[in-house]
Amino acid sequence: MSYNLSQRSLDKLAGVDDRLVKVVNRAIELTKVDFGVTEGLRTIERQTQLVAAGKSQTMASKHIGGKAVDLVAYLDGEVCWELNMYDDIADAMKQAAIELNVPIKWGCAWIVEDIRLWRGTMEDAMMHYIDTRRKENKRPFLDGPHFEISS
Repeated sequence: MSYNLSQRSLDKLAGVDDRLVKVVNRAIELTKVDFGVTEGLRTIERQTQLVAAGKSQTMASKHIGGKAVDLVAYLDGEVCWELNMYDDIADAMKQAAIELNVPIKWGCAWIVEDIRLWRGTMEDAMMHYIDTRRKENKRPFLDGPHFEISS
């Protein structure tokens, strides 16, 4: 089954880096999980609210410069927060990034600077990140919906 972004999702991509927009648009064609865009470009005020609420960990968010998006999975037309849905979306984002030659970082595999270069599934990348954080006696910060242009 193939999916399309809604007008609402397309509107959320306004102001986002063209390369990332192209990756998202290609990923929706490749994905086996329907998704939409919940956030793209953010104001400093919005980022301040998210940090204060504990929903973001930094004021240096790439959303502020239009270099990040948050995607939401849909299952039977309903929002779904199950993590396995997001590693499937990440697989589509990885394939799109490879095809379009755009370096992308995923919020469940923060230590993988560019998912195009990861040899394996994005679930494997996420598990590698979790294992690495645990070995460092640190809690992993899993942000499945988040994708950004990596530097």
